[in-house]
Amino acid sequence: MKLLVLGSGGREHALVWKLAQSPLVTRMFVAPGNAGTAGERLAANGAPVENVAIGAEDIPALVAWAHEHMPDFTVVGPDGALGAGVVDAFQAEGFKIWGPNRRAAQFEASKVFSQDFMLRHGIPTAKSGTFRDPVAAKRFCAKLEGRCAVKADGLALGKGVLLATSLAEAERAVDEILVSKAFGTAGASIVVQELLEGMEISLHALCDGKTAKLFPTSQDHKRALDGDQGLNTGGMGTYSPAPFLSDTELAEVGRQILYPWLAGCAADGIEFRGLLYPGVMLTKSGPKVIEFNARFGDPETQVYLPRLENDLVELLLASTEGTLDRVELKWSANACVCVVAASGGYPGNYGKGQVIHGLEAAAALTSVKVFHAGTARKDGQIVTNGGRVLGVTAWAPTLQRARDQAYAAMGQVCFEGMHFRHDIAAKALR
Repeated sequence: MKLLVLGSGGREHALVWKLAQSPLVTRMFVAPGNAGTAGERLAANGAPVENVAIGAEDIPALVAWAHEHMPDFTVVGPDGALGAGVVDAFQAEGFKIWGPNRRAAQFEASKVFSQDFMLRHGIPTAKSGTFRDPVAAKRFCAKLEGRCAVKADGLALGKGVLLATSLAEAERAVDEILVSKAFGTAGASIVVQELLEGMEISLHALCDGKTAKLFPTSQDHKRALDGDQGLNTGGMGTYSPAPFLSDTELAEVGRQILYPWLAGCAADGIEFRGLLYPGVMLTKSGPKVIEFNARFGDPETQVYLPRLENDLVELLLASTEGTLDRVELKWSANACVCVVAASGGYPGNYGKGQVIHGLEAAAALTSVKVFHAGTARKDGQIVTNGGRVLGVTAWAPTLQRARDQAYAAMGQVCFEGMHFRHDIAAKALR
């Protein structure tokens, strides 16, 4: 089977690593990939994974490449490509592809669409309003006493959310997005949402249009600095499982969210075949959805896939073909921790091209995998090429041991300006 994977981040390296383990795969391409994906080899025949110099959102070039190389199956990683309609374009040309179509991808591509859907279909979520006018938005912020999340409607690489705990902060956030256009066209409209209090967890569910299969729990760390301080990022680390829900409680949260979501999709004629990723706050009044994502999380993928015991190719084919009801997801009992190494200045401005040292030493440690995110190969060396550079990941029978191994591996790696959080999984261990 010939596979094409779209994307270039840590999520995509993790997908490539897991897909390459399938005996079904005899050749794999990644567009555009990174230095890590180019280092993977297929379990079936030892063939190297091949990077293709086409961006994941360059849909005409991808379709042309597909006609030339005829992949049997394409797997889409990033939200931008889904929101741009790459699934629709491939399907129109007769190619089999995994991921939600453009309409279904609106759950992530438009927070206004998503919030309206939740309110109409009784999915538990925060009090919210949608606005284009900054004056009206500020009036709503005042009703919430300034304790709110101000969110750009469109995609902003996980950074289009500004949190406020006072009215002055909320008004500045509204101006930053709607007036100063900090996130460009993604901020043409905004959602203002009450600031939910509780423990936040990441849920994932694989869907095939009528069936949703829930993953175990995980917890992301969005803020840039220790203690959940600093700006929001795309994610500075994660772990799985998170101890804040029992299996029974997780199933109940899934019922409260996924059942009305599936019913709402059926009522609205939305066929969602892909990965639904709700961010959920466990509040005193029950679980509430903060927002929906329409793809694997990054860095959640980096802790889910080392625990997944199924053949990922078979799972994604079942999701695409509507046969998930015949599949049972199987998970290792191991805990898994991923710590992200970021470029100096991230999530603000950062440089590129810093030589990364210690990758081989980290990879030599037991039960460790270093997933590449923003990396490239230059003059025979691996260098930084993005804000989030590496996802240093480890797994072990206990969360404490997995965490210790991940930080031991991180201690082997360095590049100029590197920073990372030192408290990944600390909430669980407390």
